[in-house]
Amino acid sequence: MVIIALKNVSKSYASGFLMKKKRAVSNISFKIKSGEIFGIIGANGAGKSTVIKMTQGFIRPDNGDILIADKNPFDPVSRLKMGYLPENPYFYTNLTALELLRFSTSASGVPKRLAEERIKSLLETVDLYASRKQRLKTFSKGMIQRAGICFALVHDPQIVVLDEPMSGLDPLGRKMVIDLILNLREQGKTILFCSHILNDVERICDRVAIMDKGCLRQIYNKNELGTKTMEEVFLNTIQEKIAC
Repeated sequence: MVIIALKNVSKSYASGFLMKKKRAVSNISFKIKSGEIFGIIGANGAGKSTVIKMTQGFIRPDNGDILIADKNPFDPVSRLKMGYLPENPYFYTNLTALELLRFSTSASGVPKRLAEERIKSLLETVDLYASRKQRLKTFSKGMIQRAGICFALVHDPQIVVLDEPMSGLDPLGRKMVIDLILNLREQGKTILFCSHILNDVERICDRVAIMDKGCLRQIYNKNELGTKTMEEVFLNTIQEKIAC
């Protein structure tokens, strides 16, 4: 079953003094199946985050169609079972981690008793339980990232969208996130994420899309990599002169 679908999607931004249009995403199409881990990789400015933001309904594509569980991303129903972690999460810094997650579960309509169980479980998973009553303004970047992961998952979404989830994390934190993503797949969740850490993508993704300068260059199944590393495949792909 296809859970996320993009068809011929393009997006441009006006920038500079003359407000000249610059193409951020150019005519991309792909489908993500239910229960799949789908990664998007690319250099800075490749269009990864723009794709993520369009799936969330934060920005509208200039052309093309996007469906999230057969719903338009601007339909609030499409977000009911979706969790999202932005590249640079920002929260009210005077809140504690516990208050932040209670706000999330309340806004998502999670029953209070179940909410408290999920909050405790997630905070323990990301090693923030001891800091749960600490204000977010005292958190390090890595701690904010882990709190953001909890915020994205606390309402038990079926679709999880993560934009650079390893950002700011030390090696132990990265391993924790990898284990968490793999556990989500075991639960039947669908995960879409983008990253520039190629080794992590290689370890956990079922399929990987390579983007370069707004174009979708290629999509690889894990089995298609063979003995090549993700880094070798990535470099070879973006060096090919493919028009889009």
